[in-house]
Amino acid sequence: MKAERKYLAHYIDAAFDTTGAAASYVRLGTDLEEYAEELNPDVTSTKNILGENSVRHNGYEISSTVEPFYYAYDDALAEKLMELAMTRATGDKCKTTKVDVLLKPGDTADAAPTVVWAYREDVYVVPSSVGGDTSGVQVPFTIHNAGNRVKGTFDISTKKFTAETA
Repeated sequence: MKAERKYLAHYIDAAFDTTGAAASYVRLGTDLEEYAEELNPDVTSTKNILGENSVRHNGYEISSTVEPFYYAYDDALAEKLMELAMTRATGDKCKTTKVDVLLKPGDTADAAPTVVWAYREDVYVVPSSVGGDTSGVQVPFTIHNAGNRVKGTFDISTKKFTAETA
């Protein structure tokens, strides 16, 4: 069975608490028709004088753009984004965590989906503009993944991530 896009969930910690103690995860998706993480692989390929190919994969520079993102008065993430934009915040003031979760639909129409896997990672959330058109105030932003990716479990009802222990 092909997974529907709505079952790949992305949560941003709107509290910007990198310790995880007071994390307040908000799911991305409202108003988004599309969202994808651009992996931006760093791959070089060379050929030596013998005609042999050599491929070197040095990692990824992962980022994603969230646009449009509408400001809403009761949205903790929107409030934080507006604060970051208005104070022109830089560096660790823009650092938080993101949790990526793959869900599986419940066995019946009434059953809640279950978590297949979950990964938390440090990210920098950087607003790219403030304003928009007559459809509403927008604060689009870019997410830059910063590493420390950890596998764990995610409770979708409480929005709590628990890292796996080795």
